[in-house]
Amino acid sequence: MSLLIYAESAEGKFKKVAFELASYAKKIAESLGTTLTAVTINAGDVSELSKYGVDKVLKVTNDKLATFNAKAYADVIKQAAQKENAKVIVLSSSTDSIYLAPIVAIGLEAGYTSNVVSLPLSTSPFQVKRNAFSSKAFTVTEVSTDVKVIGLAKNSYGIIETNANLTTEDFSPNLNEGDFAVKIEKVEKVTGKVTIADAEIVVSGGRGLKGPENWGLIEDLAAVLGAATACSKPVSDLGWRPHSEHVGQTGKPVATNLYIAIGISGAIQHIAGINASKVKVVINTDPEAPFFKVADYGVVGDAFEIIPKLTQKLKEFKAQNS
Repeated sequence: MSLLIYAESAEGKFKKVAFELASYAKKIAESLGTTLTAVTINAGDVSELSKYGVDKVLKVTNDKLATFNAKAYADVIKQAAQKENAKVIVLSSSTDSIYLAPIVAIGLEAGYTSNVVSLPLSTSPFQVKRNAFSSKAFTVTEVSTDVKVIGLAKNSYGIIETNANLTTEDFSPNLNEGDFAVKIEKVEKVTGKVTIADAEIVVSGGRGLKGPENWGLIEDLAAVLGAATACSKPVSDLGWRPHSEHVGQTGKPVATNLYIAIGISGAIQHIAGINASKVKVVINTDPEAPFFKVADYGVVGDAFEIIPKLTQKLKEFKAQNS
C-alpha cells in the first residue's frame, strides 16, 4: 500500500503545487507508516521530486495526453492508485485538479474532501480540516470510505524538503478512447508573465486606476515583487484588462501569500474570491471602502502618488540586498 499524488507539470517541468503536494503527502504517508508515490504525465526529469519526500514515481509518457483532458487524466490517476493499492490520493486545488478530483473519486468509489488546509486531525477516524463558505469558516470532515481523495488548498501547507531515495517506473495505463470524445482544438497561453495560478503574490487593480492607460502602475509594482497582475470584474467588463486576469468569486479565486488591491472598493464577490489569501493589503482613497474591513493592512491615499513611491523604495531595497 502506498499514498499517491498526481504531480502536475507543464511543458515537462513541475509546477510549484507539485512540490507543496509532495511535502504535505509525505507527512501523511509517515503517519500512516507507508511510502509516497507520485504519478506524472509527460513530465521530464522527475528526480527533483525526491527532494520533497517522493519514494517512487510512475512515469506516464503518451502523446495522446499532451493536452490536458480531465477524463483521460483522471483514468490514469485511477489506474495508478489501483496499481499501488493506494487508499489515500492527494490532489492539488489547481484549475486542472479541481476538474480531476471528483472524476477520480467516482472511479475509485472514494470519499472526496476539497479545500483541505492542514494535515489530518486524525487518521482513525480520518478527519480533515477544510475551508468552507468562501474561506469564511472551517469545517472538520470525516471520511469513512475505504479510499479517500483529498484536495489540498493552495498555499495552505508550504514546501518542505525531505530527501528520499527515489525509484522510477514506466507506467502505461490503458487509455479509453471514449475519454477523448471532447477534443482540444487550440490552447492559448500567456508567456513572459507570472501566472495567477502559480503566483505567491498578486497585485490587482480596480476602477480607481481610472483607465487602461494607467495600468503601468500595476505592472511596474508587480515586476518588482515578482507578482502576477490581476483586476476586478468591472475592469475586465470595461475591456481595460483581459477576462483571464479577473479574480474573485465570479472570476479566478486566488489563495496567495500576499494580495495587494489597488483602487478596488471590495464587492462581496471579489472579497469572497480572494479571502483565502494570507495577507491582504488595500490601497484606496475611500476610507469607508468595504475592502478595509477584511484587510490586514490598509493605506488611505491616492494610488497615483503611493504606488510610484512604493515601487521605487522596493527597487532600492532589492538593489541594496541583492
